[in-house]
Amino acid sequence: MTSMLTAQRPPINPPSMLRASATIVWRNLIHIKRMPEMLLDVTVQSVMFVLLFAYVFGGSINPPGDVSYKEFLLPGIMVQTMIFTSAIAAMGLTNDLQKGIVDRLKSLPISRSSVLVGRSISSLIHSSIGIAVMAVTGLLIGWRVRESVGETVLGFGLILLFGFAMIWLGIYVGSLMRTVEAVQGFMFTVMFPLTFVANTFAPTEQMPSWLAAVAEWNPVSALTQACRELWGNGVTAPSDAAWQLQHPVLMSVAWSLLLTAIFAPLALGAYRRRSRD
Repeated sequence: MTSMLTAQRPPINPPSMLRASATIVWRNLIHIKRMPEMLLDVTVQSVMFVLLFAYVFGGSINPPGDVSYKEFLLPGIMVQTMIFTSAIAAMGLTNDLQKGIVDRLKSLPISRSSVLVGRSISSLIHSSIGIAVMAVTGLLIGWRVRESVGETVLGFGLILLFGFAMIWLGIYVGSLMRTVEAVQGFMFTVMFPLTFVANTFAPTEQMPSWLAAVAEWNPVSALTQACRELWGNGVTAPSDAAWQLQHPVLMSVAWSLLLTAIFAPLALGAYRRRSRD
């Protein structure tokens, strides 16, 4: 009789990795919906950056070839915006760790890696909004894409692929740092030189020789050059330029895969160690 009255615990079927990651993505997007001010960095700030760089520096920088500075600028500033996605991902993860949200997720029957995959995808969606806003702003001030639809799509695809790689760097840093303030200070200290010591806003030919060599081998320069060539916003690299600038599409893919292969395992390991604390 006692055994008949004993409550039977229903079986728990853990969700798949894909379903758990999709749930985390949805949770992060709902967070943005409830706090729309989180979109200021990819809406108002994106418009402000495009207008400031186009009209403040446009008259003092002469891009190579028969292109305007606005066309030269847009690929570079889009690449910079996507790279700063890593800082957004890092601060978001650290904030979740600080507030104990990750501890709640640990109590659920889901893979720990699904939390990071969901974070990476939601951060990519978040920054893609900024790319779209910049594209619309650029079109309004005179930027044009002059190549085929396929090449245009490939350019945006390269930006997303590289941004996804940089997000894993951000997740790695976010798993190591203890406070959002520390993450913000570290990431912006790294990201600003990475995006400015490149061909994003000025041609490398106008830099000192030693700095130009560093800028030409910067992964950011390869991605920016690839987008300019695919969109018809700049000339191909001269024969004396770095090899990666002469093969920018190939190198953009290679850098993206390499950075993901390095930082994704590091991020997963650091997150597992941090979540055990």
